[in-house]
Amino acid sequence: MKYSGWPDPGELVVGKIDEIEDFGVFVDLEEYEDKRGLIHISEVASGWIKNVRDHVREGQIVVCKVLDVDTESQQIDLSLKDVNDHQRSEKIQQWKNEQKADNWMDLAVGDDIDDEAYTAIANELIGAHGSLYDGFKQAAIHGTEALEETDLDDDEIEAIVQTARENVSVPYVNVTGYVDLENPSPSGVDGIREALQAAEGNGDIPEEVDLEVSYVGAPEYRIEVQAPNYKTAESQLEESAQRAIAAIEDHDGTGEYHRERRTDDE
Repeated sequence: MKYSGWPDPGELVVGKIDEIEDFGVFVDLEEYEDKRGLIHISEVASGWIKNVRDHVREGQIVVCKVLDVDTESQQIDLSLKDVNDHQRSEKIQQWKNEQKADNWMDLAVGDDIDDEAYTAIANELIGAHGSLYDGFKQAAIHGTEALEETDLDDDEIEAIVQTARENVSVPYVNVTGYVDLENPSPSGVDGIREALQAAEGNGDIPEEVDLEVSYVGAPEYRIEVQAPNYKTAESQLEESAQRAIAAIEDHDGTGEYHRERRTDDE
């Protein structure tokens, strides 16, 4: 996906060197449709430059800082020397991430979708999370909740979440669920306590999983799970709730698992 507008002065952009002249370098902007910028020889590198080709080559991918934009003359002035190594590395990674997200979009909505519809869906993700990549990343971590504030329909959300969870690698995911526990039997609070201990796994939770059970408001308890991937997190969440329900039913109590909170805000 390429932006249809113009970059802003001060913005870092990724470009491919298209043409090298004695006075400077022409760069095709990779993130913008049909946009080309010029790096004047004085902005290629610090100090005196004898030969521009000693510093850049045609076809090279570079990160430049936008110095000035003149939309009337269709001119974008760029600087190569004003970008440090950290900025260059970070911008290149961001650009690569957006390329990945572009491919994920094709998987989610199909590569035969028209440009207008594609852009509308992409803009919803960008508007909600700042970038296409972060939109997919949040969908992988939080599921449909990450896209609740968008105007995407249910089918589009489901396709994006499914694609995200199949393709996005995240360092960990957090999932939350709730279990209602009621115990009118003589064991009362003790039965509830046993059920909560069962929910926490009685010390038998995988090392890479962090699971915590907390009180929300009678009869509701929150189960929070952090795990390396979504599948593990969801599995541990459901198993935790089922352990609690089984334990409370042993005391002739009742339990119910649900994903959304039901009690009033704390």
